[in-house]
Amino acid sequence: FHSQLPNYLPTKLVSLKGLAREWGLGELLIKDESTRFDLKAFKVLGGSYAVARLICRELEIDIEETSYRHLTSDTVHRSIKHMTLTTATDGNHGRGIAWAAQQLGLKAVIYMPKGTTRSRVESIRAHGASVEVTDRNYDDAVRLASSMAQKNGWYLIQDTSWEDYEDVPLWIMQGYLTMCREAVEQMTALNTEPTHVFIQAGVGAMSGAVVGYLANAFRDRLPRFIVMEPKNAACIFASAVAGDGQPHAVTGDLDTIMAGLACGEPNLIGWNILRDFPCAYISCDNYVAANGMRILANPVEGDSAVEAGESGAVGMGVTDLLVNATAFEELKQTLEMGPDSRLLFFNTEGATDPVNYQDILWYGKYPSV
Repeated sequence: FHSQLPNYLPTKLVSLKGLAREWGLGELLIKDESTRFDLKAFKVLGGSYAVARLICRELEIDIEETSYRHLTSDTVHRSIKHMTLTTATDGNHGRGIAWAAQQLGLKAVIYMPKGTTRSRVESIRAHGASVEVTDRNYDDAVRLASSMAQKNGWYLIQDTSWEDYEDVPLWIMQGYLTMCREAVEQMTALNTEPTHVFIQAGVGAMSGAVVGYLANAFRDRLPRFIVMEPKNAACIFASAVAGDGQPHAVTGDLDTIMAGLACGEPNLIGWNILRDFPCAYISCDNYVAANGMRILANPVEGDSAVEAGESGAVGMGVTDLLVNATAFEELKQTLEMGPDSRLLFFNTEGATDPVNYQDILWYGKYPSV
């Protein structure tokens, strides 16, 4: 499906060979989503596929037997022009939905949590969507979008699931698999495979999709999966700590610079995967993500710079601590990280908040503690 979209190209798998040598590791591989469809984030993969599946269901056609060109045709538009899409978002998911709606000539209404930066609002409005910044946290904004969809007959395209709302979130997770498939094909071309996969989690949709796909792809040599979340929004971490196999929510403002991960309630589909496969769950302070951004933007000699936003860089920040901070030596040994380790990361966004990106890189905002 994605290969039919305008300007589709696989994103790069960046190898930081110089940094791997400096840190005493075998490989550092980064799937760089900062260039995906010029939208600076991977989220459009899930949103576009889910919207297409929704339209196909409305028209009672099989997505496997139709084409993107047909879905954007005048014939289809006349049948679906009544549809209004809605969702709640911290930024990247909403932009993906707005972009998909724009491609299909549909209306989109996007709800955003309090504290959302102007740049993220305007990037969504640029695709013709209506945007409302609420006075709620992310999870309450999701509830608002759901209630407005029911009230107005809109179509909810949300990337988290709950009882009786699983089809669309599953489609979104399936859409993310394009990123995973590209990464596996690129690693195969390099004759390598990961021993460790560092994956960040919000509600757990993307991380669940990635872990599920890679656990299947490398089932005979299962990598170690390390899940990372913001300290104030670590619902997957809290669920793992509870130890009862059930998803658990965290509440409050969910305040973090990792806006794309500021989610307090797990996606039930994602949790069923993240409950079973990862070997470590880590909650992270803001400075960890900020350090990761600085490291990726200022490469060692011979490596390429990577533009990584706050949510995309946290894995590199965690790895820096594991390799260079004595307080984390025991965890490094437990994870068996060393010269033969091949680490895979997913840079899920570029500089989606340009002002904060510059403040972090230029002026050292959120320094190490």
